Amino acid sequence: MTTNLLNYDAKGLADFCTEIGEKPFRAKQLLRWIHQSGITDFVDMSDLAKGLREKLAVLAVIESPQIISDYVAADGTRKWLLSVGAGNGIETVFIPEANRGTLCVSSQVGCALACTFCSTGKQGFNRNLTVAEIIGQLWIANKTLKADPNDTLTDNDRVVSNVVMMGMGEPLANFDNVVMALDLMLDDHAYGLSRRRVTVSTSGLVPAMDRLRERCPVALAVSLHAPNDSLRDQLVPINKKYPIKELLAACQRYLTAAPRDFITFEYVMLDGVNDSVGHAHELINLVQDTPCKFNLIPFNSFPGSGFKRSSAEAVRIFRDVLMQAGLVTTVRKTRGDDIAAACGQLAGQVRDKTRRTAGGKVE
Repeated sequence: MTTNLLNYDAKGLADFCTEIGEKPFRAKQLLRWIHQSGITDFVDMSDLAKGLREKLAVLAVIESPQIISDYVAADGTRKWLLSVGAGNGIETVFIPEANRGTLCVSSQVGCALACTFCSTGKQGFNRNLTVAEIIGQLWIANKTLKADPNDTLTDNDRVVSNVVMMGMGEPLANFDNVVMALDLMLDDHAYGLSRRRVTVSTSGLVPAMDRLRERCPVALAVSLHAPNDSLRDQLVPINKKYPIKELLAACQRYLTAAPRDFITFEYVMLDGVNDSVGHAHELINLVQDTPCKFNLIPFNSFPGSGFKRSSAEAVRIFRDVLMQAGLVTTVRKTRGDDIAAACGQLAGQVRDKTRRTAGGKVE
C-alpha cells in the first residue's frame, strides 16, 4: 500500500524518510518539490538520489483531489468542484484582486453545525477532510493558476497570497487535520505564507479556539451574525452550547497570541432578521471590550433558504452606525455569485450521514 505524501507536514515527512532508511533532511527537499514545484513524479525530483527516487516510486504517491469542474465567473472568481470519493465533492474558490489572491478552502464534506442561512449547512455532513484533501486544494489552485496562459505572474510570484478557511465545513471541528494543513501553509519549504495572511473562520467552538491559540495562532474570524443569544441560537445553533459571553471571552484570550491585534466578526445581513439600527447598537455594546473589526456580508441566496438579502440602504445605515461608534467596518463585495461561489453558497456534493428533521436540525 502506498503512502500519500500530501498527508504529511515537515515532521511527518521526516519520520517517513527515517522509516524507509533515508536521512530526515530529505523531507525539506520533498516539501519543496511537492508544494513549491507541484511535482508528482518522483523521477523529476532531480536533486534526490536515483535510489531514493526509485524507492519513493514504489512506496509513495502524491495525490490531490480530482477536479470535477472548473468555473470562472464574470468577475474572475474561480470555483473548483473536487472529488473526494464515494460520491462526495467539495468546493474551493479563488478570488483575484489587484494586490492579492485569496483562496477559500474547505475543511469538511458538508457541515454538521446547520447554520440556517448557509447552503453548506443545508447539505448535511459526511466526514472530515484529510490533510491531503485540505492542502490539496491549495496545491491544485497554485498549479492550475500558474499554468493559466492568461496569468501574467512570473514563477517567483505567489499566485495565492492569502488563504481563508471559510469554505465548506467548520474548520475547528476537524482540528488536527486543519492544523497540520496550516503548518504546511506556513512552512517556508512549502507555501511560506505569514500567519497574518492565513485566516481560520469559526462559528464559535470555544475549546478548539483555545487549542488553536496554543498550537497555531493564525488570524481568526468569528461568524457572529447576531447581537444577542436568542437570535444567534436561531441562526447559529452551536450558540446554545457556547453562548456569546463564552465566545467573546475566548476571543479575548485568543488575542494574547494572535498575529493581528483584532478579531474579525463576520455578520451576514438578513433582511428583517438582524439588520436593524437597534441590532447595530446592540453589537456596539456587545463588543466594547473586544478589539475587533466587522465584515458585513450581504446574504447570498440559494434555493430554499427562506431568507432575503438586506437592502443596500439597510447595509449602509448599519455600517455607518458601527463606524460612528469607532468600529472598523467593511462590507464584503459579493464575488462569484453567478457561479454560486459567493459566501454561504458553497454546497458541493454531500452524501449526508446525519439525520435531520424537517426544520434542518440534527436529531
